[in-house]
Amino acid sequence: MLLNCLPGRAALSPTDSLLTELKKALRQQQQYDAQRWSRISVLTAAYASTKSDANARFDLGLRIYDEYKTFKYDSAFAYSRRLAALARQLHDPARLEAAKLRLAFVLLSSGLFKETFETIDTINPALLSRADKLAFYFLKTRAYGDLGDFDQDEVYRPAYYARSLAYLDTALQFSRPGSYEQLSMRQLRSLKTNNLDQGVALYEQIRRLPGLSLHELAVSASTTAFIHSLRGEEEQAFELLLVSALADVKSATKETLAMFQLSDYCYRRGDLENAYLFIREARENAAFYKARQRQLEIGQVSSLIEGRKIDIIESQRKTLRWYAILMTVLAASVIGFAVLTFKQLRKLQKAGRLISATNNELRLRNHELRQLNEGLNEANKIKEEYLAYYFHHNSQYIDKLEGLKKTLDNQLANKQYAAVQKLTNGLNIKQERNELLRGFDAVFLRLFPHFIEQFNGFFGPDDQVQLPDDHLLNTELRIFALIRLGITDSEQISRMLGYSINTIYTYKTRVKNRALVPNEEFEARVQGLPAL
Repeated sequence: MLLNCLPGRAALSPTDSLLTELKKALRQQQQYDAQRWSRISVLTAAYASTKSDANARFDLGLRIYDEYKTFKYDSAFAYSRRLAALARQLHDPARLEAAKLRLAFVLLSSGLFKETFETIDTINPALLSRADKLAFYFLKTRAYGDLGDFDQDEVYRPAYYARSLAYLDTALQFSRPGSYEQLSMRQLRSLKTNNLDQGVALYEQIRRLPGLSLHELAVSASTTAFIHSLRGEEEQAFELLLVSALADVKSATKETLAMFQLSDYCYRRGDLENAYLFIREARENAAFYKARQRQLEIGQVSSLIEGRKIDIIESQRKTLRWYAILMTVLAASVIGFAVLTFKQLRKLQKAGRLISATNNELRLRNHELRQLNEGLNEANKIKEEYLAYYFHHNSQYIDKLEGLKKTLDNQLANKQYAAVQKLTNGLNIKQERNELLRGFDAVFLRLFPHFIEQFNGFFGPDDQVQLPDDHLLNTELRIFALIRLGITDSEQISRMLGYSINTIYTYKTRVKNRALVPNEEFEARVQGLPAL
């Protein structure tokens, strides 16, 4: 057991031993990451060699997804979508629901709450296995709990927490007595119900489980650390955060909270050196995994730590300057003071270099935050534009329907049945759909004026889309315009455009086969095209 084997140094406290061991593990982090990459490489090679066996590819895809789900969001997201595609190919509804469950997990881990709930709402738990039902209800527990933490609103947060606790009770019904899953969920329940003594006792049971993985230890230790902090036992909480962070490093887990919390503990204890080390590591992990919400949280704490570090360095620099001036004045009479002054000036130069390096890193962080804010602003503008278009378009249709209803009422009241027939025959559904699509094209090109030019950049000169002057978008461009807006489900696209799903697949395949970029990267490249 990790916690038992680390604090065995005679002259050091358990906390000091764990801190030393964690720093050593961070220096060896590339080796731990390489072990995970090696496992992924073996699995992906096997996956690539089983193209003709969809069942085997699905099972291998699950294993690859499990390696990526706490390691790298983009890859886990991609494989969850591949699993869904394989399930549809196999016409297996149960596997399709299992694939959607995996997708919802990584969406939540990345901080995409809206997309998480949209995906969860499409899952039919009746088709899931017992283990996946447990995972499904525990995922809903996490989702509502995290949403309550994120909102920090005294009106809505209690309702989110209540739903989280209710789903936790449901998940417990599918757990095996004495298993890690049951004990860890009971521990979480004791935390949510403020039964803190029970939460600590359950951690001791979890530690004694045979075959406990490093990731399971990390999760339980982190939960128990929070329980100790609620009891005011800061030293025990700090020790368990060290255990959790160490297990995360050794298991190559990037979607983690312990390292971030460690930096905050060190900052509050006045240990700025370790606070800076751990916040930098947490920031790199969040960026590698692509955990959006975590990056924002870390950015706020990082600014405090780095700002405090700069204040201390600046204060030291002012003090050193004063000492240097004083030693210079006394140097004429005391040769020994001249030597001391020289040493102080060297420290001043070192402090200046450290400030310069810190300022450079701050500029880099600010640049990253600006990029993130630009992405959020772009998404908000797209939503606002299409919301306005939706209300305008629907209000026109309501006016038309109201006029049609009045006309029909008058004709029916006067028994003018021939006029009613003539009126219904005059309705042109195809023309109405074409007007709807032209409206969509106009709004889309107002948001993405360079979309056609950027899209053509994926093709050679002979394969680029050429439109007549009076056309905005054709069917091919309209399909990938919807994909750029985040609507990637082919069935949904087919309903919106009025085509069969096979027609949509045919259009997409034909376009991808002409492209200069690999087929599997094409949609991701389209989704990355900038607006305005």
